[in-house]
Amino acid sequence: MKNTTNFLIVIAGPTAVGKTDTAISVSLAFHSEILSADSRQFYKELKIGAAPPSPEQLAQVPHHFIGTKNISEYYNVSRYEQDVLKLLPELFDKSPVVIMTGGSGLYIDAVCFGIDDMPEFDPELRNILTERMNKEGVESLRMELKKLDPVTYSQIDLKNKNRIFRALEMCLLTGKPYSDFLLKTHKTRPFQIVKIALNIDRKELHNKINSRTDQMMEDGLLEEARTLIPFRHHNALKTVGYKELFDYFDGNSTLETAIELIKRNTRRYARKQISWFNRNNDYTWFTPDQISEINGFIQKEISKT
Repeated sequence: MKNTTNFLIVIAGPTAVGKTDTAISVSLAFHSEILSADSRQFYKELKIGAAPPSPEQLAQVPHHFIGTKNISEYYNVSRYEQDVLKLLPELFDKSPVVIMTGGSGLYIDAVCFGIDDMPEFDPELRNILTERMNKEGVESLRMELKKLDPVTYSQIDLKNKNRIFRALEMCLLTGKPYSDFLLKTHKTRPFQIVKIALNIDRKELHNKINSRTDQMMEDGLLEEARTLIPFRHHNALKTVGYKELFDYFDGNSTLETAIELIKRNTRRYARKQISWFNRNNDYTWFTPDQISEINGFIQKEISKT
């Protein structure tokens, strides 16, 4: 590859589709390194439930943003964007191609398109909102968010108290809708971006999700979740795989029910991921076994410059 232009190759797709193995194969072909764009894999305590690459996979290719944060550390998409942009020049010095892979569409978009820097919280405002939520319930915050930012309200998980809280907090802190932090005009990046998304037959994907959940339980997910009970209030643990087990620990379900809910909720999450990437026309879709076709497509895109 004689061209001097740098390329960020995005390999996205739903959970359990096979992004890690595909990214490793592509990375080996282009002598590149891998950036994780999975918002839960940042946390070192989530060794099973976040499905990070195995030690064997990590040994094949250098990975970044895997297990680099403690669960109690505050980290957000804006900081991720800044950290990636700071690291990329160093990686491009080694190779003109860098791979980014993951299923967190917001984090991928932040690197590709940009996101405004989100201000830190104001302790006084946070205390006021916390008191209000305790007295009036999350529904009060939800209704105000609907009024101040209907765009975020229509897209956010309305059952996720933390996300409702944070979105409303940003509206009140900045005086503008939380959704405005996602830039309507894209920032210019000093590198080219090639976007690939992976998918497989829905039944096959569901089977993979179910099998992976069973494997996680065999690998000790129940014990991992038990050790994380003291941290359950953190956002990273209010997600599929942990919240269902916390409900089981609370006596609200049987273990069998919790496992079935993990499978069901993971399948639902996968559908949302596919919808997210489908709405962007700049993704070219492949199946994970089309490695030669993917490599050929990337090489063709590189050759255009």
